[in-house]
Amino acid sequence: MINIKTPAEIDAMRTGGAILANILEEIKAYTQAGMTTHRLNEYAETLFAKYSVIPSFKGYQGFPAAICTAINDEVVHGIPNNAAIKTGDIIGVDAGVFYKNLHTDSAITFAVGSVSPIAQMLINETTNALWAGINMVKPGNQIGDVSYAIYNHLKKHNITVIPELIGHGVGHKLHEEPQVPNIGKQHSGPTLKPGMTFAIEPITCLGKRNIETLSDKWTIVTKDGSLACQQEHTVLVTTTGVEVLTEKKAFTNS
Repeated sequence: MINIKTPAEIDAMRTGGAILANILEEIKAYTQAGMTTHRLNEYAETLFAKYSVIPSFKGYQGFPAAICTAINDEVVHGIPNNAAIKTGDIIGVDAGVFYKNLHTDSAITFAVGSVSPIAQMLINETTNALWAGINMVKPGNQIGDVSYAIYNHLKKHNITVIPELIGHGVGHKLHEEPQVPNIGKQHSGPTLKPGMTFAIEPITCLGKRNIETLSDKWTIVTKDGSLACQQEHTVLVTTTGVEVLTEKKAFTNS
């Protein structure tokens, strides 16, 4: 069942999403070469405390950290560790906020210092694919319209979609209906209605689509070692279109 959020629930997700946007922005600004992802997670913990919110991921199905990190060929769900971040790396940070009993979910991938043109292209065009999907969100459209827009954009840039990893409904639970694939047919899937909230998250790589999970049972990497990227926002279907709940904006945390 797809949950339709009440106005009060939407307000809570709006605030939680704005806090999450701030947290990710502050993590990005803090990140530098020589730092470990474990240190990033420690810093993230201080930010969740500063904003008086709970990290959605910590303890979720046993996940041990407040954020997921992914460097270069790591795709998603990386456990922060003592590996040092290097200049020229690309790093993904995925996080969720639990505020007033509701979750929001967002992720960014960014460059550490100067990176190769193809790495920057992967970041830029995965971001543009995210927005291509977001721009298809309005009442009456269908999930397949969102999925098609994402895939169609990435295909033009010869970027590979990793099809097993998809977006999802979010709110009462971190993962709820509907599923939001990054490949799909237009005019297919659930119809979008005002009050629906879900995370759109193109997850891509420069090589083949094949992935594997490391021995930590969480970190997913590309089998061929190619660079990977994730960009994600939580969105709300409004009466006229879409609102991105995880963009930075003014908020009152009360």
